[in-house]
Amino acid sequence: MKLNVFAHCAIDTITIDGNNYEQIGGAACYSGITARQFKFDVDLFTKFGPDFPKQYLDEHKINLINSESQKNTTKFAISITGSDRTLKLENECDPIDYSQSDADAHLVSPIYHEISGDIFKKIKSDSNFLFVDPQGFLRRKDSQNNIFLEKTDLDLSNVNAIKVNPEESQQIVSGTNDEMMLALQKKGVEYVLLTDKSNVSLLVKDKIYSITLPNLHIHDTTGVGDIFCSAFTCTMLKEKDFLWALCFAGGAAQAALESNNVGLQKIPKKGTVQTNASYFYNLVKFRDL
Repeated sequence: MKLNVFAHCAIDTITIDGNNYEQIGGAACYSGITARQFKFDVDLFTKFGPDFPKQYLDEHKINLINSESQKNTTKFAISITGSDRTLKLENECDPIDYSQSDADAHLVSPIYHEISGDIFKKIKSDSNFLFVDPQGFLRRKDSQNNIFLEKTDLDLSNVNAIKVNPEESQQIVSGTNDEMMLALQKKGVEYVLLTDKSNVSLLVKDKIYSITLPNLHIHDTTGVGDIFCSAFTCTMLKEKDFLWALCFAGGAAQAALESNNVGLQKIPKKGTVQTNASYFYNLVKFRDL
């Protein structure tokens, strides 16, 4: 099976408890490599500069589509305290090119404005199953290049699944967590995922299914959301079962956090994810909305 991923690669300087780590990352790398762990073929629509070590993606047999730019790679300075983090944009690469493609699913996960409205529309019209993590559509920078989120009118027609946290969803809709999930569903999204710290909820039709990740000593949260989205999409395609997809996504996030690794080293192997998923499957709670 094949997954197309649309996102920038990045070079991140991650600061945790006063220690600095320079890592390659971006939703492109985290999502793409996770999908390879699920034995998917991956076409990656991205852009990176001459400063990016692309051999890392080549080693994982990820197909790079029109990816090389003369401009340096998108860079973030990320400061992490517990489960909270702040971002500063230090460089922005060229936007992503796209004409057409075919795949079992498309995963759209911009990190900062690399996917234009026209390209997003084109991707939607080509998608069999489309998962969107809207973070990069919502991000803006202030005069100091610090990242903040801004209310954005996002057309979610033809989107099958979306993952947001409460702060992101408030930029697209409004209300309590339940009201926001319903409002996103009304925009046409079949599977609405809301991650709120360790609580993960999925709205399907008129029911909310939820799992809770165990309390963890959280080290580096960078990329965990991307790993989550990729695991959900791959499981949904293979198993055609949204509950398993929820549990695999939660299991992948759990394994990544438990690893205590920084950057791409935290991407888990499928066996570990599967063990966690089976554990969560027996603990899923659900309620009517």
